[in-house]
Amino acid sequence: MEEIIIKDLYKYYGDNKVFYNLNLKFTKGKITMVLGPSGCGKTTLLNIIAGIDKNYSGQVRVNRKNISYVFQEDRLIPNLSVFENVAFVIKSGEKRKDIDSIVNKYLEMVQLEEYGDKFPDELSGGMKRRVALARALAYNGDLILMDEPFKGLDFELKNKIMDKFLQIQMEKKRTVIIVTHDKEEAQKLGDMIYSLD
Repeated sequence: MEEIIIKDLYKYYGDNKVFYNLNLKFTKGKITMVLGPSGCGKTTLLNIIAGIDKNYSGQVRVNRKNISYVFQEDRLIPNLSVFENVAFVIKSGEKRKDIDSIVNKYLEMVQLEEYGDKFPDELSGGMKRRVALARALAYNGDLILMDEPFKGLDFELKNKIMDKFLQIQMEKKRTVIIVTHDKEEAQKLGDMIYSLD
C-alpha cells in the first residue's frame, strides 16, 4: 500500500529545472531513502511532500495525518532545555510520567540522556542535530521526513544511533523518508532507495 504517490511532478526555480516528470511511490510503514548529490532537489522534494512548497505542477498525494520533520537546520527553541525541546512536541494530554518516559527514551537513543538540562547554546552542532532527531521521533507522526539527519556525526556514533533507530522503527512501523548523499547510510537504513541525479 502506498502512503505517498508523486505523479508527473515538474518543479522549476526560474529557468533551473529541478524535477521533470518525476514519478515516485512511497510505501506505508517502510523507510525510503532518497539518495543524491547536493543541489539535486532532495530538500525540495521533502518540502513538497510536507506541503511547505506548493509551487509545482503535477500530482502529490500524501495519506497522512501528522508529519514529523527533521529539517536541515536544527530549529531548536533557544530558551528551552534539551529535555524541554523534545517534550515540546508531545501532546499536552499525556501524563507527566509518560512524557518523561518518551523524552528519556529518545534522548537515550541519541546518547544525550545526560544533557537534558543543557540549553542549545551549550551544545555542539552535532549534539543539536541529535536533539532535533530525538524531538522528531518523540512526536507521534504518521510520516517522518528527515533531511540529512545524521549529518556531522562521527562514524561510530552515527552507526549506533542508526541501529537504535531501526529497532524503534521495527516497533512503530512508521512511514519514513530520509534524504542523504551517503550510499552506505542509504543501504543500511532503506527498505527502498531512490536515486536522484
